[in-house]
Amino acid sequence: MFDPAQLRTFRTVAQTLSFTQAAQRLGLRQSTVSQQVRKLEAAAGRQLFLRDTHSVELTEDGEAMLGFARTILEANERAARWFAGARPRGRLRFG
Repeated sequence: MFDPAQLRTFRTVAQTLSFTQAAQRLGLRQSTVSQQVRKLEAAAGRQLFLRDTHSVELTEDGEAMLGFARTILEANERAARWFAGARPRGRLRFG
């Protein structure tokens, strides 16, 4: 099971190809972004990014995780919308 917060962070790093820019977009510290990505990599048991001091790129496993992350986060958002909406109560009569 993957943590949605880690998946959101991963997705943002994958979109920006920058831990610093991802941190700015998410309102987090760069160290928090790095930590969340490391935890996700540990949970997956795979390296998701190739990174050095000047560049970040997705690995093959990172590309696969990006697809899964999008699917998981979309499903999570749909479920949240479903259960956040007000449900009609009482009787409904058509005349």
